[in-house]
Amino acid sequence: MMTRIRPARKNDAALLSAVERSAAQRFRMVPGHEGVAKGSTLGEAVHLRCIRAGTCWVAVDEHDAPIGFLSAEAVAERDLHIHETSVDEAFQGSGIGRALLDAAIEGAVTHHLAALTLTTFRDVPWNAPFYRRIGFKLLAMSGLDERLSMLLRKEVEEGFAEATRCAMRLPLDHAKTNFRV
Repeated sequence: MMTRIRPARKNDAALLSAVERSAAQRFRMVPGHEGVAKGSTLGEAVHLRCIRAGTCWVAVDEHDAPIGFLSAEAVAERDLHIHETSVDEAFQGSGIGRALLDAAIEGAVTHHLAALTLTTFRDVPWNAPFYRRIGFKLLAMSGLDERLSMLLRKEVEEGFAEATRCAMRLPLDHAKTNFRV
C-alpha cells in the first residue's frame, strides 16, 4: 500500500485522537507500560494549534483518511518539538512513522530550524531506540534546557516513572546530510 503524507487540515484534528488510541494499543505488550494503551491523547486543541502553525503532518489512506500523524511545534524559534507521532495499529511497521518524521525534518529545514526535539520512552523499541537509529541523540539530564526539563518533570507528575523517560535531539545539520530533504 502506498501511503501519502500531507500537511494536516483542520478537519483532520477530530480524527487524530482515534489514531493515537489505536497506536497506543501496542503498549499492552510492554511490561510496565500497559497503562499507556488506556491513557489520554494529545487532544484536538493541541492538534489544531499545530495544524494552524503548519507543523502537523498526516499519513492518509486511499480515501484521504488519516492513518498516522506527527504533531509538532516550533519552540524558541530554533527547534521543532515533536509532541506525538502515532500510526494506527493496523499500519504499524510499514515505514509510515519514518515517512512522517521525514516530512517533519523537511518542514524544519525549510523553516531554518536548528533541531528536532522530543521526549519518549527510553527502552521501548519503537521509541528512543528507533529515534537513535535515525540519528537522534539522547540528552543527559544535566544538559537539558529548561523547556525539556519541565516537560520531563510534567510527565513524571502525570505518572510515568522517571527512569523510563528521556529527551532526545536531532541536529538538522545532521539531517540535511542523511535524509532526503
